Amino acid sequence: MGSDWNIGKQKNAGLHQELENAVMVGLIHKEYTEQQVAEHLDELEFLAMTAGAHIAKRFVQRLPHPDLRTFVGKGKLEEICNYVEAHDIDLVIFDEDLSGKQQNNLEKELKRKIVDRSTLILDIFANRAQTAQAKTQVELAQMQYLLPRLRGLWTHLERQRGGIGMRGPGEKEIETDRRIIRDKIAALKGKLEKIDLQNTTQRKNRGDLIRVALVGYTNAGKSTMMNLLSKSEVFAEDKLFATLDTTVRKVVLERIPFLLSDTVGFIRKLPHHLVESFKSTLDETRESDLIIHVIDLSHPHYEDHIQTVETTLRELKCGDKPVIMVFNKIDQYRDHYYDQLLDNATRLELEHQLYESLTKRYTVPCMFVSAKTKENIDSLRELMIGQIRDLYEVRYPYQAKTF
Repeated sequence: MGSDWNIGKQKNAGLHQELENAVMVGLIHKEYTEQQVAEHLDELEFLAMTAGAHIAKRFVQRLPHPDLRTFVGKGKLEEICNYVEAHDIDLVIFDEDLSGKQQNNLEKELKRKIVDRSTLILDIFANRAQTAQAKTQVELAQMQYLLPRLRGLWTHLERQRGGIGMRGPGEKEIETDRRIIRDKIAALKGKLEKIDLQNTTQRKNRGDLIRVALVGYTNAGKSTMMNLLSKSEVFAEDKLFATLDTTVRKVVLERIPFLLSDTVGFIRKLPHHLVESFKSTLDETRESDLIIHVIDLSHPHYEDHIQTVETTLRELKCGDKPVIMVFNKIDQYRDHYYDQLLDNATRLELEHQLYESLTKRYTVPCMFVSAKTKENIDSLRELMIGQIRDLYEVRYPYQAKTF
């Protein structure tokens, strides 16, 4: 199932760009099982394709813990080295964060570009950022990620090992770089504070309107849902992190106005600095009255995605807000799971059982929809209208009287 999903994505990713040949490296150790590593590598492959890479091979090793010097063991490193030389590989991508020392050593051994998961995500974010706020947030995350890795990345400062003749300007030079980066971080934080203040003022000027936030794992279909519900043209694409900047639209359904926002998607093992930098972008979620949690039902690991989103919402202190769970891409789910079933009654019964199971498990309103075919979108609108009307009666009763 996982491989079928990946093949479908590969057809849609990187169609208009020259792809770099790459290999991926994962590690099975005390924190991750073999199955979890396989799932993480599926996602890493999609990330790589989004960034513009073609994955030629996966390398997986079982170790008690990552090697402090080269992440993988000596034998596995030699195997990777032989493969990249024989198959014209440009890039080696690691599924976990590397220290500066590890990256430096790996580049020496493999003589290829070395990228870890966080660097890959940061690269995608940098490429997707459009507004001043998103660009500033990405740059801040990059600076914060680089700072603790400076020493390991400085390959030309071998004299720092100490001893006679090994002291001098080298240490001053790296400290100068650290100071420059710290100053840059402070400046970027100051710039973000000004942008956040402007955004706060804009939110206050929107009046007494109920706010609805679309949230979900990246590529769940939030932007397509936004277009359907708001009848606007928000950029939507079958790639990870198609949306970085929060988009807010005023929507009116059956004479009931509300604000609908589309936010950046969540993902497993999202770099800590990126989460911190993008918290201001998620203010729309924190200040929302109702959350529409969009889930890609066709994804083989959608339950893990739900858990990731719910964990992030709790971190944002949004865990007590009313939620509607929208299981999107029901059409693709049927294609994956029911394609061999000729009996339509059996299909309907299985779908009903799944719906009952999900409703019982999550204890919030749930709905199966397809943003692509518009299946059940009208029913979703009706459910939203009922919830929004109830929220108006509690929050802004004088507004509710006008509906």
